[in-house]
Amino acid sequence: MSALAAFVRWGEAVNHRVGEWVKWLTLATVLVCATVVFIRYALHTGLIWLQDLYVWIHGAVFMLGAGYTFMANKHVRVDIYYARRSRRTQAWLDLVSTIVFLFPWILVLGWYGWPYVLASFALQEPSSQVGGMPGLFVLKATILVFCLLMGLQGLVVLARSVLTIAGREALLPAAPAVAEQ
Repeated sequence: MSALAAFVRWGEAVNHRVGEWVKWLTLATVLVCATVVFIRYALHTGLIWLQDLYVWIHGAVFMLGAGYTFMANKHVRVDIYYARRSRRTQAWLDLVSTIVFLFPWILVLGWYGWPYVLASFALQEPSSQVGGMPGLFVLKATILVFCLLMGLQGLVVLARSVLTIAGREALLPAAPAVAEQ
């Protein structure tokens, strides 16, 4: 059981570090978008690659930050039912819903995403926009990273649930402290 608790600590540390890094991409999105607006309206010109950049960064934030959001328990949940249950019942709900809903979805996305991303890398796929960003294949690779980070956090949820159901919550680290943003 202590190995499960160590896995929980490690998995949450990974997603926490990724989330702390990714949140800075949100600032980058705002700054690049503001630059695009300034160039367009003040200088009366445009840079397609810069427009691509803020859209791509924004997409990367969602894909790379999903595991962190899941870890912080900020994802969508039907709290009307869940919140009124005991910790043990919540653990059972987390265990079953992760197995039934999250893992099949992650497997399907990874299965179909793998050849899609490989083909993009093989072509060194650029933006579809003339004058757009090169390297669309890098953005598409975030699909697979998303699968890894969400899958990791799903395993962490399973481990937390098993320890809670077994009455071994004392082994668990405190729920991750995530600052309200």
